[in-house]
Amino acid sequence: MTMTERAGIDWGRIDDCFLDMDGTLLDLHFDNHFWLEHVPRRYAEARGVTLEAAKAQLQGHSRAIEGTLDWYCLDHWSRELGLDIALLKAEVDHLIAVHPHVVDFLEALAARGKRRVLVTNAHHKSLALKMGRTRLAGHFEHIVSSHALGLPKESPDFWPRLHAILPFDPARTLFVDDSLSVLRSARTYGFGALRAVLQPDSQAPRRVQDEFPGIVDFAELLPGLGASSG
Repeated sequence: MTMTERAGIDWGRIDDCFLDMDGTLLDLHFDNHFWLEHVPRRYAEARGVTLEAAKAQLQGHSRAIEGTLDWYCLDHWSRELGLDIALLKAEVDHLIAVHPHVVDFLEALAARGKRRVLVTNAHHKSLALKMGRTRLAGHFEHIVSSHALGLPKESPDFWPRLHAILPFDPARTLFVDDSLSVLRSARTYGFGALRAVLQPDSQAPRRVQDEFPGIVDFAELLPGLGASSG
């Protein structure tokens, strides 16, 4: 049995659905293109260095802070690179796209009375840009950025902080994310259902992992979620 075949959910045991944004609801192609191509190009132009040198410098700094809140912070990167990162994002915001069947899934959750919570590491400036572009904000009862809590989702202390402002029963909560490190953190906290997104970037190959049940498309989570069932 494949990971996607094991993706079915017992919706009678789920009250809340927590969803990541980048790579989960939204195509990670935008972020990968932005950070791996667009920012290095603009940085090279600003510093008068080659594109290869710019990419090497950015990758070095990225590796040094990966998994921290600064890694997700647009203000940090603006200070570090001397560029207006939020403005640069707007230059390529036409690449922001919602994954297939996401809206269908969110509407089906609402029809079944499940609370929908967007839980993202995205900086508030990036969150505002993407919600404005996709119009997804109205599909959530709550939207939480880790920057408001002072810790990234990878941190084991993130979830108690979230629970303090938004009480939930982790055993009756489904959490969907594309980051294995974040999913591990959620598993440690006791989430009852976890699903990994296997193709966060539509332009990249599917990921192979056997640690969590996985989905490629949100259509895989729709069976059994119809408003008339149960």
